[in-house]
Amino acid sequence: MSPGTRVSAGPVAARLSFLDRFLAVWILAAMAAGLGLGRLVPGLGDALAKVTVTGVSLPIALGLLVMMYPVLAKVRYDRLDTVTRDRRLLIPSLALNWVVGPALMFALAWLFLPDLPEYRTGLIIVGLARCIAMVIIWIDLACGDREAAAVLVALNSVFQVLAFSLLGWFYLSVLPGWLGLQQTALDVSVWEIARSVLIFLGIPLLAGFLTRRLGEKAKGRTWYETKLMPRIGPFALYGLLFTIVVLFALQGDAITSQPLDVARIALPLLVYFALMWAGSMAVGRTVGLGYPRATTLAFTAAGNNFELAIAVAIATFGATSGQALAGVVGPLIEVPVLIGLVYVALAARRYFPQSTPATEPAAAPEGPVHV
Repeated sequence: MSPGTRVSAGPVAARLSFLDRFLAVWILAAMAAGLGLGRLVPGLGDALAKVTVTGVSLPIALGLLVMMYPVLAKVRYDRLDTVTRDRRLLIPSLALNWVVGPALMFALAWLFLPDLPEYRTGLIIVGLARCIAMVIIWIDLACGDREAAAVLVALNSVFQVLAFSLLGWFYLSVLPGWLGLQQTALDVSVWEIARSVLIFLGIPLLAGFLTRRLGEKAKGRTWYETKLMPRIGPFALYGLLFTIVVLFALQGDAITSQPLDVARIALPLLVYFALMWAGSMAVGRTVGLGYPRATTLAFTAAGNNFELAIAVAIATFGATSGQALAGVVGPLIEVPVLIGLVYVALAARRYFPQSTPATEPAAAPEGPVHV
């Protein structure tokens, strides 16, 4: 489906391409394949983890870069000024990401895991790591606003560098002390966080910007969006599936050998994703955002930067720690839940006002373009 194509109304599934229609199947199959490989191939996890980038396995890092590049190459960078002027989007996004999200995860972690301090700490770290990577995939699939996604992800990146360590100190040490709860120390440098942001966002963002700039200059926008993008777009899905296989292969043994622990970690995560996404969609609808920007607001608020959370947990507490396992369970739950919410979002479009040129860019296609 080419960009800008509109399709007649009908059931959401009927309007999707073959790849998009069964995306949940491919993702679940990739998760199962990764878990199976991690259990069946001795030493595979150790081999994959030998070379790391900012504490993240090199194959995962490469998968993330391949996954994000096509989506960021789709962004129309000449439209970003329409996003930065929209306070209805920017102010709720900052509040949801940096006030509501961490506070909600802190509350859920203590509510569901009062007797498991390692897992509780791991969940709080996940809540502090706001999404800068995979969320762009979900937004693109849900026909959200790519330009708004680029701006919100960039804002999250800046705040992540400035605020992650401070929020970690507050939620793991200061606030528990005020409440008479167990305190934990988190030792992570600003440079470690900045390096993660530069690699996992900076590289694909620069590559996507240069691809659009040079491609449009050489052949024009029509050729770029109707010829080039359909060719490179599917690589985002390939990168996503590859990343999921490697991620679960790395932790397959830990996940499958501790099913009860995984279930206990999963429950607060499920509640968190549901509340953050639904609440953010409601906020977007209340402040008058159209569907593209409301859904972008919802996914950026609900998603988390599991790459950073896992890297911080491993660097601070060790690769075999409960904190690291909680970080790994994050994407185990987040991936299928958020892909399910993509379908919920597509079905909910009818309840949102139509975008207008003065407030938002043209409406996204009526079904997801290949990511």
